[in-house]
Amino acid sequence: MIESILSENTPYLEFVLAFSSLVTVLHLYLDFRQLKVLRNTVPPNVVKHLYTKSECESKASYQTDKLRFGIVHTVFESVLSLVMLSEGYYPYVWRLSGVILARMGWGGGEIGQSIVWVLVLSLISTCMSLPWSLYSTFVIEERHGFNKTTLGTFVMDIIKSTMLTFVLAPPIIAGIVYILLHTGPAMALYLWGFMLVLSLVMLTVYPVLIAPLFNKYTPLEEGSLREKIEALAASLKFPLKKLFVVDGSKRSAHSNAYMYGFFKNKRIVLYDTLIGQCSEEQVTAVLCHELGHWKLGHTKFLFLGTQVILGAQLGLFAALRGAPGMYEAFGFIGKGQKPALAALVLFQLLVGPLDEFLSLLQNMVSRAFEFQADAFAVSMGKAAQLKEALCILDKENKGPPNVDSWYSTYHYSHPPLPERLMAVERRAKKSD
Repeated sequence: MIESILSENTPYLEFVLAFSSLVTVLHLYLDFRQLKVLRNTVPPNVVKHLYTKSECESKASYQTDKLRFGIVHTVFESVLSLVMLSEGYYPYVWRLSGVILARMGWGGGEIGQSIVWVLVLSLISTCMSLPWSLYSTFVIEERHGFNKTTLGTFVMDIIKSTMLTFVLAPPIIAGIVYILLHTGPAMALYLWGFMLVLSLVMLTVYPVLIAPLFNKYTPLEEGSLREKIEALAASLKFPLKKLFVVDGSKRSAHSNAYMYGFFKNKRIVLYDTLIGQCSEEQVTAVLCHELGHWKLGHTKFLFLGTQVILGAQLGLFAALRGAPGMYEAFGFIGKGQKPALAALVLFQLLVGPLDEFLSLLQNMVSRAFEFQADAFAVSMGKAAQLKEALCILDKENKGPPNVDSWYSTYHYSHPPLPERLMAVERRAKKSD
């Protein structure tokens, strides 16, 4: 089937370069639309009364700085990616990985070289992203009062992340490459099963062993806030086992809350910044929204949806990985220059259009779920408190005073504040 559609003359590389350029142009177009909207510092009437003129200008300034920085970063990354692909970056690093293995006297064959390849690519990526992370953290976030990260914390985060990559990546890459090399026609099924187990393990291990390496998690102290949260969880039959506060203020003034865990072992995490910015009733309303996602089955739906999409993509990969001329188009030429893992990387480049569409679809589904979770909180009698919390969080996090509709449709996983407030108000009136 594939052989009848594709050939050695198929312009794989040209397709990837053309589509990547098209996506960059689209993103830049949307960014400039949003920049134009941000020039208007007068917010919509539904939220106009919430902010002073100086607060609106501050919000617009922060969002403008972030967006301009993002535009420069997007252009740089796009040009760099085009150059690297055109000049055979991936096969060059593959050959370099072979040289490293030989000089170190290590064996391991293709699996060993694939591990080194991924680690070298990861190190290069970390180094190249470092200046951008530094500027974002210590210039933009600092300028607008959000950064709480010290240089020492920043450096330690990089060291810890790199060490984790060197510890966790080798066995994962070894497992993937082994499956690619030895499972034959059932490769897609085996690889899907491996990725499913891996995702479940990481969902279990990350909050318990990895996240505490970067932040301090302490049980929420006894008191009225804890009692209100536990009462809310009990009313919904949410199997809450542990309730933590994380020192998010160690790095940023931004706030958040989330839950995790399987089956009867659920945990809730509150950022200390959220507790500091909102009243107990407002924090409880935010958690009621989050628990709404659980009660309405959003978490399961998204997880299962992700697995279905992954399975379909791996099935497509199984059909495409032997396509004639694919390796050669990207510079993998010569004996031992067609690594199995590279086929997976090249496949991800080739299905860029599909990934872009799926990202847009995921945002659309996410926004719908956010409205539903808001409606759930309203049905629990939290309409007023939820509206107050949403307004406070938008104010404290300096959300955009105005949003371009195209930009938000394409990029936002959460609806803009005015839309959420109006939806909550409509739902509250229906409930009365």
